[in-house]
Amino acid sequence: MKLFIYLLFILFILSGCVSSGNQTLKTESEASITTKIVENVTTQAEIKAMFGSPYETKFTDGGLEIYTYRLDDLKSDAINYVPFVNLFATSYSGTRKELVVLFNENGTVKRFSMSESDVQTRSGLVN
Repeated sequence: MKLFIYLLFILFILSGCVSSGNQTLKTESEASITTKIVENVTTQAEIKAMFGSPYETKFTDGGLEIYTYRLDDLKSDAINYVPFVNLFATSYSGTRKELVVLFNENGTVKRFSMSESDVQTRSGLVN
C-alpha cells in the first residue's frame, strides 16, 4: 500500500505543468507586441535580439523571410490524476501564443501578427 501511495505521489509531481517554446512570449500580448515592433522600422536583428532564434523560418515565393515564434503553456487535465487511467491516457490544456513576422527585402518588418489560442494535447493508448 505504501508503494502505491508513493507511486501516486510521483505521478502527481510529474504531471503538473508543461511549457514548451519561446519563453519570451510568456508575458507578451497583442498590445505589448505592437509597442515593440514597428512595420518598416524594426529590423531582423532587433527581432532576434528581442525574441531569440525563431521556432520556424520560411520563405515566400518572392524570397521574403518569415519568422515564427511559438509558446505552448499547458496545465495537466484532471484525467491525469485518476489512478490507472493515467497510465493509458494523458491530456494537457492551455494556451498557444504565436508571433509571425514577415520581413521586407531590406531586412525590416513588413508585417507581423500575434495570436493566442486555446490548445489541448492528448497522448496514450486510449487517445
